[in-house]
Amino acid sequence: MSKSKHQKVDFEQELLLLQIELVKMQKQIISEGNRVLVIFEGRDAAGKDGSIKRIVEHLSPRESNVVALGKPSEKEVGEWYFQRYISELPGKGQLTLFNRSWYNRAGVERVMNFCTHAEYEQFMNTVNRFESILVDSGLTIIKYYLDISKEEQISRLNDRKTDPLKQWKISPIDLVAQKKWPAYSKARNDMLLRTNHADAPWTIIHANNKKLAHINIIRDLLNRFDYPQKNKKILGIDTNFVSIWPPGSKKMPALEP
Repeated sequence: MSKSKHQKVDFEQELLLLQIELVKMQKQIISEGNRVLVIFEGRDAAGKDGSIKRIVEHLSPRESNVVALGKPSEKEVGEWYFQRYISELPGKGQLTLFNRSWYNRAGVERVMNFCTHAEYEQFMNTVNRFESILVDSGLTIIKYYLDISKEEQISRLNDRKTDPLKQWKISPIDLVAQKKWPAYSKARNDMLLRTNHADAPWTIIHANNKKLAHINIIRDLLNRFDYPQKNKKILGIDTNFVSIWPPGSKKMPALEP
């Protein structure tokens, strides 16, 4: 067996073991009636889709939900900014994963001038309180930011152009992702610094290696929950891929420039 095939088998085997743990975890979430929201943010092509796919692949579709909202409608534009997300929040015994979230306002909307500076500041000044209200109501919020290098992003964006199975991922935003790289970096840093709070801290995922990022995201997620017959032997997190960032800390983990 070649080295690449051996590595693929090892990844698939480890992923399967972790997905078994996810099923155990979900069973406990259902039995305890917990409400869990997992937010995935990151640059274009950072691997959010793939990470989410591997988490929910074998979970009960009745108790797990993936939310990827598109451009707001004309009606939604005139509503309270958080309003359209509220109906998507998990109910009792449910796990919901947001593929991008209300943090669009702190990222793409800011960079692409889809919102005014006043709207951006209002969001940044209220999002922590909004999340704390949700947590006080019994919701668990887990926030992941997937970070990749400029070189890795262009490689993945080029791959989208040539892979017929990834054509659906191409968007007008992709076309300016590289040109706007410094602006996205600043928006990322401001967002992380201002919204890393005790009720909903950020966890940074260094995602240049897709497979190892997927594995370590699942490990981190599983480590956050207690459930029967937990296989702790396979849940060791590689700190080369996961940065746990203390809430309120002004010293950010090393990020791609």
